Formats: sequence, C-alpha cells, structure tokens
Amino acid sequence: MNAQRKTNLDELENAIEYKFKNIKLLKNALTHSSYANESKRGDKSNERLEFLGDSVLSIVVSDYIFKNCPNYPEGDLSKLRAALVCEKTLSKFARTIHLGDFIRLSHGEANLHGNERPSILADAFEALIAAIYLDGGIEPAGRFIMDFVKPELDSPRSFSFKDYKTTLQEIIQKNPEEKITYVLVGESGPDHDKHFTVEVRLNSNKIGKGGGRSKKEAEQQAAREALELMGY
Repeated sequence: MNAQRKTNLDELENAIEYKFKNIKLLKNALTHSSYANESKRGDKSNERLEFLGDSVLSIVVSDYIFKNCPNYPEGDLSKLRAALVCEKTLSKFARTIHLGDFIRLSHGEANLHGNERPSILADAFEALIAAIYLDGGIEPAGRFIMDFVKPELDSPRSFSFKDYKTTLQEIIQKNPEEKITYVLVGESGPDHDKHFTVEVRLNSNKIGKGGGRSKKEAEQQAAREALELMGY
C-alpha cells in the first residue's frame, strides 16, 4: 500500500462537503483494481462504481447545459458535455480535492505514482460520484458535480468547442478600420437565475444578438449569430 496515502477519510469528506452515512461506499470508491487484486481481504475495486458514476455525471451535466445553454445546437451541446466529462477535466477536478492522496493502490502501482495518473484520478472521481449518489441520492451527487462544472462553464476557452468571439474578431481584424463591440441590452430574472441579452455591433450597426445565463455565454451566442449572417 502507498505509504503516502492518507487514511483519514474525514479530510476527504470535508473537502467534498459531504458526510457519508455508509463509509464503505467511500472506501470502495477509493479502491483501485490493483489494490483489490493484491489485497487478501476481499476488497472490491471501484470499477462498478466508476460505471455508475459515469452515467450520473453524464445526466447531471446534460440536464444542466440543456437548460442553461438554450441557444446551443445539439452538436455544440455534445462537444461541451464531452469537454466537461473527459479524462483531462475529471482528473483536474480530482486534483483540486487531492483525491489521489486517498486512493488505495497496489505496492507496484503506488511505486509508479499511480495516484497521479490522469486515468486513475478520473476513474476514482467518477466512482466517488456514484458513492455519493448511492449514499444520498441524486441531489447531493448533483451538487457535488456542479461545484466543479459551473466554474468550468465560466471559462469557455478551456473547452474544445468553437470560440465564436475569437473567430469573429479574427475576421473583422482583416479590416483595421472596423471595430467590434458587445453591448448588454437586456437582463432579467432573479439573482440565482439571471438571463442576459447581448448585441454585437460592427461600428454602430448590430450584426448579431444572443442570450444566456452569463454575459460570456450571451456574447458567444451573439458572435455565433453574426458569423452565421456573414456566411461563416
């Protein structure tokens, strides 16, 4: 077993802001297959939990972006979801809560620093989602997921889907005398459920309009409409 692995699961529960009623679920989520194979105590690996966690993650993320990105077509929704649930993103989420410190690995895997490997971290993160879901239901699992996903959604450049604002800017820059501006023309809804409307203007002429749950999303959608009207 990795000598550096932490065994005080209270620390992890504090980090994820969830207290398990059945601590065995948490231990199972942290058990890599290498540890389960090496252990003589009948420990089960987290692979089944990983399977379930992947599904819970997908439905929570899909539901959220479907409701909160109303102007995104199916293709962009798929790209956005893929970027949010990929190994690279999930392993980054896992690192923010130091999940690798708690993963149970075989001696050999530990010596190879398996707790730093993106695939192991991502799998454990999905298993953790499943453990929370089985222990407390969809609401705490959803809250846990969205604590990571919402900040990511505020950073469009971290995703692989098209950055419409940058594309539009690159096109307009071919004519130095032209200037693009984004103007907030509407804001509605309570503080926890805002909707913003933005116009993108070329000099003083409106060339696109978009809406979203954040100003950034509204600007992206305005730029998208402008590109479509320009034939791009």
